[in-house]
Amino acid sequence: MEDFGSPALRKLIDGFPDAVKLTHADHGDATALVDATRIEAMMRFLRDEADFDMLLDVTAVDYLGQIPRFEVVYHLYATGPNQRLRVKARVAEESAEIASMVSLYASADWMEREVFDLYGIRFDGHPDLRRILLYDEFDGHPLRKDYPKERRQPLVGPRN
Repeated sequence: MEDFGSPALRKLIDGFPDAVKLTHADHGDATALVDATRIEAMMRFLRDEADFDMLLDVTAVDYLGQIPRFEVVYHLYATGPNQRLRVKARVAEESAEIASMVSLYASADWMEREVFDLYGIRFDGHPDLRRILLYDEFDGHPLRKDYPKERRQPLVGPRN
């Protein structure tokens, strides 16, 4: 496993050699695929030891047919050294759960709710994990690749 000249990847590999599964960097785009069970410790390390003080985005990818099916993707930014880092962690369809980063990055709050709403991935320890874009009665998670595009949803009346 190479770090391709990325100081952030080198620190992560040195700090968690057993949990970093794969790394790559192209044109300043550093990426690490990591063990989902160690994500909270690694993200804390990246914030505290590698100066990644900003969580820019949390999203997910559905690899329907692969095991594990989902990949949770975090985009981090270090304002001081002006570095970016993408951290990915695979989660199985059966559990579809990963640790919440809200205690580390307040910005994770609504982003994790969006991933939960659209993909059904649960964030363990999230203070208020509920739908954010769709209504409560919406059935399913529309960004999953097996979600039927012609599916009809229950109609709900106006709320007071």
